[in-house]
Amino acid sequence: QVQLVESGGGLVQPGGSLRLSCAASGFTFSRYAMSWYRQAPGKERELAAGITSFGGSTNYADSVKGRFTISRDNAKNTVYLQMNSLKPEDTAVYYCVAKYNIMAYWGQGTQVTVSS
Repeated sequence: QVQLVESGGGLVQPGGSLRLSCAASGFTFSRYAMSWYRQAPGKERELAAGITSFGGSTNYADSVKGRFTISRDNAKNTVYLQMNSLKPEDTAVYYCVAKYNIMAYWGQGTQVTVSS
């Protein structure tokens, strides 16, 4: 049974940092490209960051470039999102997504709130 379990969300002050983790199970993790999507209140879900199956390539939304870093550890079946210099507009539910060809699996999401 496929599972993607996000952790590491919470409340942080502007300028602070958080590291999200997503532990995967039930599928061959190393074959899948991994992404972090986010959805802010009243807004559409958007791609924040993505990484290819063996980590050779990453991509970021313009709004997070230079502040967020996506990485993965295929030995631990885990993908990470290091978020620095957080802004109130980064407040959202963050979702871990695994994609391979037409297959896509989503986690349940973790809340990130940036507020003073």
